Amino acid sequence: MSTTFRSAIESHDVEAAIALLTDDVEFHSPVVHSPYRGRDAVAPILRAVVEVFEDFHYVAEIGEGADEHVLVFRAHVGDRELEGIDLLHHDDSGAIDRLTVMIRPLSALQAVATAMREKLT
Repeated sequence: MSTTFRSAIESHDVEAAIALLTDDVEFHSPVVHSPYRGRDAVAPILRAVVEVFEDFHYVAEIGEGADEHVLVFRAHVGDRELEGIDLLHHDDSGAIDRLTVMIRPLSALQAVATAMREKLT
């Protein structure tokens, strides 16, 4: 695929990022226990994230080109600074079939959870 998830997010093209997901993508949220399944379930979450996270930027990429790789990011939500990772798994065609997000510290994760709940309800 010519567009990577990282380049789509960095260029604020969330629709291009969504297009990189398989129809049956599995999204593991840092807030919710059960994964979200399917592009239609994940798309609204990604759209909300780009509104909730401020000054979002990737600071490192580990394992680029591998079936599974990590994008390390920093951002803030309100007055809470956070760092986290996007753990991406690609299927044989290169599409993203699993996306796992982890965020620290807990106070920032709680701020993300509150802001996301407001956006998605």
